[in-house]
Amino acid sequence: MSTASSTESSSTEPGAPAAPEAERPAERSEERAGRRPGRFGTLVERFAPALGAYAVVKAIGLTVFMLLLSHTGDYLKKNPGRGGGAQPWDVLGTWDGVWYQRIAENGYDPQLLPMHGWPLASYYENSAAFFPLYPWLMRLVGAVTGLGPYGSGIAVSVIASLVAAAGIFAIAERLGGFRAGMIAAVIWGLFPGSGVEWAVYSDSLFVALSAWACYCVMTRHWLTAGVLALVAGLNRPTAAALIAAVSIAALVALIRRTDGVARPLTAMLITPWGLIGYVVWVGYRMGDWGGYFKLQRGAWNRYFDGGASTVRTVMDVITGHWNFWQSNPTPDLIAIALLMALPGLLVLLWRTRPPLVLVVYTVLTIATALSSNQIFGNISRYLLPAFPLFIGLAVALRRVRTSSLVGLLAMPVVAAGWYAGYALFELGIP
Repeated sequence: MSTASSTESSSTEPGAPAAPEAERPAERSEERAGRRPGRFGTLVERFAPALGAYAVVKAIGLTVFMLLLSHTGDYLKKNPGRGGGAQPWDVLGTWDGVWYQRIAENGYDPQLLPMHGWPLASYYENSAAFFPLYPWLMRLVGAVTGLGPYGSGIAVSVIASLVAAAGIFAIAERLGGFRAGMIAAVIWGLFPGSGVEWAVYSDSLFVALSAWACYCVMTRHWLTAGVLALVAGLNRPTAAALIAAVSIAALVALIRRTDGVARPLTAMLITPWGLIGYVVWVGYRMGDWGGYFKLQRGAWNRYFDGGASTVRTVMDVITGHWNFWQSNPTPDLIAIALLMALPGLLVLLWRTRPPLVLVVYTVLTIATALSSNQIFGNISRYLLPAFPLFIGLAVALRRVRTSSLVGLLAMPVVAAGWYAGYALFELGIP
């Protein structure tokens, strides 16, 4: 940890020399043209290549996903809320997407309603399990554009995914140069679980907030980092990992007096209130201060179990039994493959000498994903917010020639339509 934290301080010192790879196209074009472009032009030149590459990767994967849906026609036979619809693209608004659309249209009605004939701890599913930021933005976009809940949800997700890709690029560029940033943005678009990035899901919005909060910590913009962490707390309960990462980094800066007192202290004090505020509001509306957690456990079967369900499902999968009630064979195998890759990805990340905020955020995100009772096949999605894992791999690949890199990533880009889209939405439960 000491290495990470010292890197955070030294990497942001004024006047520190930049790595050769960090030279940006905007800077090179300025030299050629003998002029400085405007701020907007500089931003476009800096981010456009990475965002363009990301968009191409996503478009290819989505096309493959839609072709697979059309080929099987299974979406026509399934419940509209559970992987079915009138058109292939309707699948992108199913599962959790149905709940977000309901919230965007009708708001919340938090209740703890016991299920008759079930144990006392069991409750009916309730929309209060889903945090409000994403459906709020859906409603706002719908009011401005006239789009319905589905269209506004897709619009928010696509825009947020581009913001997330830009944030991942910015962090990777800082750690490994422009080329590493480009590769990291591409990996974000084809990582297992990335099928939800352009669906009616809140994942892209959360990663956008998390990436830029971490970047703001790395560049010592403490107040912005604190606000972004606070807002992220209104988007997903797993924002606890981001809140802890920003707060710990701020505490270290406060102890070392590297950035004074007021800014890191303020950041540390404001980060948790989005998450706390929503959980308290739900408890108040339910008449039970622990209502949110009772709802998650009793209605959605989501709770901290120290990793017992993960270990149990791993044993079921590797022994070929699949006896666990939440098992989904194909997504489970993809999750197993990802777990096998995790140690290597962590080693690659550590070799980049990441700042403390990335270390804490990544470790806590992984711990949260693996230590909760949930659908095992969704680990590929639950680890999607652990974007620093992409950065370590991107830095390792930055010296590979472009032609070789294209050949290396071509099949994963195409296959992502299957393993990141079809395998989750149609063969599992995202």
